[in-house]
Amino acid sequence: MVSVIRSAIALTIALTAACGMMLVAAGRPAIAETCRTVGEHRICLVSVKRSAKNYWEYRAVVEIDGDRRPLEVYDCQRQRRTTAEGKRIPFADGGPGELICRLLYR
Repeated sequence: MVSVIRSAIALTIALTAACGMMLVAAGRPAIAETCRTVGEHRICLVSVKRSAKNYWEYRAVVEIDGDRRPLEVYDCQRQRRTTAEGKRIPFADGGPGELICRLLYR
């Protein structure tokens, strides 16, 4: 009887560990390349990560009509993006900044 209980406990522990590993392995980015047609442009969000410090900011790699932009910071509060060089540019009408903020910023 004791060996049956030990076997059941060992099986429970093994299954719990296996499920935990599956959950860790399944961790993916919030968005997996979402594409939208806005006006005449095809805008794809290749990767997006929300800032831990400023919840209104997103670091994103965006592709517009097949041209991939380098990582930029999109500020949904001030409606502007910051390039890798530090240049701040206001969001364009119907551009990727508006798309990111409309889809993610709540």
